[in-house]
Amino acid sequence: MRTLAALVFPGFQTLDLFGPLEILGDHDEGAIDIKIVAETLEPVPSYHGVRTAVDRTLSEGADYDLILIPGGDSAPLEHRNEAIHKWIRDASANAEYVMAVCTGTVLLATTGLLDGRRATTNKKDYTATIPYGPNVDWVPQARWVEDGKFFTSSGVSAGIDMSLAVMSKMFGAEAAEFIAVGTEYDWHKDPNWDPFAKLAGLV
Repeated sequence: MRTLAALVFPGFQTLDLFGPLEILGDHDEGAIDIKIVAETLEPVPSYHGVRTAVDRTLSEGADYDLILIPGGDSAPLEHRNEAIHKWIRDASANAEYVMAVCTGTVLLATTGLLDGRRATTNKKDYTATIPYGPNVDWVPQARWVEDGKFFTSSGVSAGIDMSLAVMSKMFGAEAAEFIAVGTEYDWHKDPNWDPFAKLAGLV
């Protein structure tokens, strides 16, 4: 069994979190044990107002196999949250794979863990947010990017494609395809498929 910690903060983007969790939790029963992690045990409201129950706090440890960081307009980018930053650094050091969606990638970048690595993020907010990671090799046109154990994806729904790529890496392409078909999801398997970069004027 692998353990997965999904970090949440007030104002997280709903699909950034639950899209990947639908995929990552849909393999054989018990293959991945998912825990929602936050600063406190209080239910955390999403950008859309949906409140999510918390399983563990940041202070309860950072020893997980998989890390998922969703985005959201309220992600602590400009005003650093030291507790969250420390947990991300500690958890990433222990993890087999670290996944970030949308501006969650930028939050990950502010810790310095992506310095010198390739990464991507939401194309609509791309120009405004990438300065928070000045030492990252930002990729303007990509659905998702893999660099070592770090997987980063473009906006919102791209996290689902990224998660399927991670599942394929862990359990094989056939298992990932089975999940995609079971969820009736049209899986974009090419990480370079990104029409939104052109729409945002990035290419």
